[in-house]
Order: sequence, then structure tokens, then C-alpha cells
Amino acid sequence: MKLNPIAAAIGALLFACSAASAQTESPASAQNVDDAASASQNRVIVTGTRNAKAVDKIPGAVNVISTAEIGTSLAISEDATAVLARVVPGYSESTQAMSNTGETLRGRIALRLFDGIPQTSPLRETNRSGSFTDLGVVGRIEVINGPSASEGVGAAGGIINYISKRPTRMGNEITLTSKINSQFHDDSEGWKLGLEVLHKDEDLDLVFATSEVDRGIGYDGNGRRIAMNASGSLQDTIGRNLFLKVGHDFGADKTQRIELEASKFYLNGKGRYIYQEGNRALQLTDTSVPGRPFEGQAEFNDFRQYALNYANNDFWGGALSVQAYRASQAMRFVAEKGGADKQDPLIAPLGTLTDQSEVNSQKRGLRTGWTRPDLAGIAGLELRTGVDVVRDQTEQRLALTNRTWVPPMVYTSTAPFAQLSYDIGPVTVAGGLRREDGELSVDSFTTTYYNKRVFVEGGKLDYQANLPNVGAVWKISPDWSTYVSYGKGFSLPNVGIPLRNVNKPGQTVAGILDLQAVIVDNKEVGLNWRGRSGSFGVSAYRSYSDFGVSLSIDPVTNDFIMRRQPVLIKGLELTGEYILSKTLRANALYSRIRGKTVSVDGGPLDVQMGIANINPDKIGGSVLWQFSDRGNVRLGFTSLQDREINLGKSSQEKTKGYTLFDLNGSYHTRYGDLTLGVENLFNKFYILTSSQIPGFQNYTAGRGRVVSLTHSIKF
Repeated sequence: MKLNPIAAAIGALLFACSAASAQTESPASAQNVDDAASASQNRVIVTGTRNAKAVDKIPGAVNVISTAEIGTSLAISEDATAVLARVVPGYSESTQAMSNTGETLRGRIALRLFDGIPQTSPLRETNRSGSFTDLGVVGRIEVINGPSASEGVGAAGGIINYISKRPTRMGNEITLTSKINSQFHDDSEGWKLGLEVLHKDEDLDLVFATSEVDRGIGYDGNGRRIAMNASGSLQDTIGRNLFLKVGHDFGADKTQRIELEASKFYLNGKGRYIYQEGNRALQLTDTSVPGRPFEGQAEFNDFRQYALNYANNDFWGGALSVQAYRASQAMRFVAEKGGADKQDPLIAPLGTLTDQSEVNSQKRGLRTGWTRPDLAGIAGLELRTGVDVVRDQTEQRLALTNRTWVPPMVYTSTAPFAQLSYDIGPVTVAGGLRREDGELSVDSFTTTYYNKRVFVEGGKLDYQANLPNVGAVWKISPDWSTYVSYGKGFSLPNVGIPLRNVNKPGQTVAGILDLQAVIVDNKEVGLNWRGRSGSFGVSAYRSYSDFGVSLSIDPVTNDFIMRRQPVLIKGLELTGEYILSKTLRANALYSRIRGKTVSVDGGPLDVQMGIANINPDKIGGSVLWQFSDRGNVRLGFTSLQDREINLGKSSQEKTKGYTLFDLNGSYHTRYGDLTLGVENLFNKFYILTSSQIPGFQNYTAGRGRVVSLTHSIKF
């Protein structure tokens, strides 16, 4: 690995500031920084606990992304996963597309939730779950790093829970937001219009938000159009979002609450550009040219969800939470002409057929939790228990010819859990168990012509697993703490891929080995300092799955291959924040991840996992200057490092790192807030790390400089 010298120097400086803050604490300064800094002092989460719990009593690495940090990212880009790539150490490079293939958390797929509701299906992981709402309605993002059993299926890499806003001020607050952005090419302009209504009185609160986002085509640092993504692009799209949440507090002392929530998000392509292949040998990246795509339809993400929530803070001496939800998630992929796996001579001559796949997932679920402090009259002993019930039906079709590609798969699960924690002086010990009891049902089906029209006998698979966890946090002093933890995570292995790829007769659903569950063991230790003048954290982890999942690229088809082999991932993460003065603060992060799998069945862990699974080392940081009561300026950077792995082997990878800077500044006027955002400040040309390894239509450059101007006014 070769460190980028500029990024390394800046990162070292920021970390030095963070470490020095332990000796230069300035209590007075902490009360004069902006909302983002003060929010970091009030660190509680609800993800995985169902009721609020202090971060410093959780034995694990947790990232809480505040409203201010989300707003900063939106000022620069409407890319929904970019904020994670900038703020979360173990989150990988953003694809800058509707497809988030290869975006992992600590080398594994994370479970994405929106107000606790899953936004993807482990039955057919589409890598399209990063775009499901307008981030403007999100009040905070809670990231639980590492495998977790607390939220059930799909959390092998951790949990990313997007939590919607809730009014905090009495009365009405109406916000109008308008935004324009451009790369100063005729077809690169984009815009956004949004309306947000917040209302709160003694018993009732309401959040209503709607927005529309129009995106133009993207250009790289050399002024060349960026290629349309093979699985779905953000550029040249229109996104529309509608969100409503109504809550009512009632009962004695307002201890009970009922809440109704509805969300509708639709992102679809405008179909004005077609993909044009570049030339790797000549270092000419893929691009887009004006024209109508093949006779298919535009790709889209159509995410809808409805939830009814009930909470009672005085239920049998504890706090009860119940959520019933229903979610519909449909994703259509890009039309492809002549794709070998979509051909059928009974429909059209080989090589001439155009088709495109569409995944549809329907979910219904019930999530419950009950927290009882001071259990059995013992001070500091807390019980958290509940049960989750879910039904997920997912299928994938070839939409233009109405063919089954992946048959309807139905997964039902009932999962009770119980967690105890005990505060013994400065030490908090915790332990618990989740019982996953699921069943996968698949009807008989016939594969496509490409896979020899093989008949596959349907059947059922049972998934039972006991998922224990144990950990401890030691509060060494008011500012310092350390933790150690062990836990198991559970997920399904993207069931749709091995099902659609069956090409030998006599197969049954129950007999396909690749459908077995992924069980992940995670061990982690960490050290944290949180003071009035900043914070610092370091964590090291080891994640192992005996029958894991890794992705590699077929050298013939350039498509992904799912491999079921042992997987070992180790990592180190550092984060730091230092409030240098009343008007100046700095942040920094560092992530190092190493993953290994086997080259042959039963062999040693001798193959380093590449960019399809593991991100190169990452350094990031920012400096925020509050130059007046009315305005601030922030300069940030993210740097991915060079990497060379598996030299001399067929799995060899050499990738070149890059460093990007972004700038944004806000100023409050009597006519509203003006925010200027600049992504890729120095207009650097770079190839996305994931595109430096040959794949299907993936030789893609990253975005060049994008300038955005946002106006927001409140009434």
C-alpha cells in the first residue's frame, strides 16, 4: 500500500489535534460551536435497542450522523450513500450511481433500514437499496458496525438505520428549499425543489415533506461524459419523494404514543443517453452519447412503505415499542440487447433479443421491544426483550418478455430475542441471545434457455440459528472508556443468484448447497475518549464466517460470481474530532480492512479479497470554520490509497488511489439561508477504484467538479 502524501499529511495533522485534545480540554469552547458539534455530545441510539440507549454503554463501534452532517452532504451532492463514504470509516467508496454494487460496511453487506424497516431483501440482494428516500426527511443515521443479531436477517456487515425527522419546536415550521447544480456543460444542469412542514403542539406532531430532483448527465475531470451505469444510474434521472408522519401523545403524563407513517419514493431514468464502451488499453473511459436506449423501458427504483407505531413508556414498569409495517420495493434494471443470459431462440434469433430484469419484493412485518430498567429491584440491571415476525416475498422477472428468471421466494421468520445489561460501578456488562427461526419456500420452476431450460423441483429450507452476543464497557474515567465484544450475525446468501444459475437436471431447491445461511462471528475491542473539546476512538475487529460469501469476477463474462467459501476479515478504524476554538473544529477518520478467502475447497486462507468486497485503506477529514453567527465554511477530503494484492495470481489486483476535496459554505440572511457546495473542488480526474478492475461495462470515471447553490427559507 502506498499512502497519498497530501492525504497522509492532512490526516496526521488532524489526528494529532484529536489526540492533543486530551491534554488541552477547553470546557468553555464546547458551548460556542455549531449544532453539529453540540449534537455529538448527546449521543444516544435506538437502532438495535428499540428504545434510546447511551452510546457509551454499548460495547461496539457506533457512528451517529447528525442532521447537520446530512445537510452538509446534501449541499455537495444528492448522492444518498456519499455521506456514509465521507463519515463512516468502514464504509466503502460510493459508486455515484443508483446501483451500489460493491458498497460494503467492513467488507460485508449491511442491512439498510428506514425507520427500522428493511430496504432490501437478502433473498435477492439487488445492490439498489441505497436510493429509497430523499435524505432531506432524514433526521439522523445510526450505523452499528459489524455483524449484529439485533435486527435479524441481513445484518452480516452491520446496520445502517435512517431515522426520519421529528418536530422539536412548538408550532408550525415550513421550509422551502430550492437548489441548482451544474458542471457548466449544456446538459449537466440539475435542480431540486422541496417543501417540508413540521407541526408540534402538546399532543400532536406532524412531518410532511415532498420533493423533486432532476439530474443532468455527469462529466469527469477531463470534460468527458460519464458512462451510464450497467445496473442503474443516478445521472439523467428524476426523483420524486412524498413522506408523511403523524404522531399523537396520550394517556397519563403523555406516556403513550401512536404514530402513522407513509413514504413513497420514485427514481426513474429519463432515457436520453446510451452507453458507449471505451478502451482500457488506450485509457479511454466508457462514456454516454445522446440517443434512446434499446427498445426497453427506463430503469427505476420504486420504494413504498407504511408503518403503524405504538409506544408506552409505562408498561409493566418498562417501555414498550411495537411496529407493524408493510413495504413494497420494485427495481428495474437497464435494458440489454444481445446479452447472452437473456437470449431465447423461441422468441427471437440469438443475439437480437432485448430484455431487462425487474425485482419485486413485498414485505410485511411486526417488530416489538420491551425494556425494563432496574429488573427485580436491582439497580442498574436492565432487560430488553421482544420478538420480530417478517414475511418477505421476492422474485425477479425478465420484464419485456414476461419470463421467470428467479421464481417467487417466500421467507418467513419468527425471531425472539432477550438482552441483559448490568451497570456495576464503572463497568457495564451485556449479553443476550436471538433465536432465528425461518423458512424459505420456493415453488418448482424452469430455468431460462441460457441455463438449458432445466426443471428445478421446489421445496422448503429451514433456517434455525442461535445468535449469542456478549460484551463489556469499562468507564475508565468520565472521558475515557474501553470495550470488548463478541457476537454472531445471520444472513442469507443472495438466494436468487444460485437459483437462476442452475443448469444441471435433477436439481432440487433443498439440495442447492449455496442456499445455506451465512453465520458470522465477530470479535472487537475499542477505546474511546469523549470530552467537551472533542472525541477520539479506535477499534479493531475480526470477522469470520466458515461458509461465507465473497464476490469475484469471471474473466470470460466479466460478471460477478458468488463463492461460498470461508471468509476472514480484519480491520482497524480510527475517528477523531477536536474543537480547536469557539469557531474552529476538525474531524478525521482512518480505515484499514483486510479480507482473505480460499483458492481451493478445504485449502488455507491464501487469497486476499479485492475491490468487489474490500475497500482500500481510507483517510478522511474536514475543518469547519464558523466565521460569524451567520455563516460557516467547511473544507473536507476523502482519500483512497493505492493497493496491490494477489500479485502473480489470477486474482491479482492493482488499483491506484485518489484524493478528493469538497467545499461548502452557508450564510444566513433575512431572506433565507444560502449554501454553496463544490464537489471535487480541484476538478480531479480519477477512475473509480471499483472500475479499475475489468468488469461488465464498468470502466467508469468519477464526477468532476460540481457546483451547487441551495436556498432554504423557513416560515
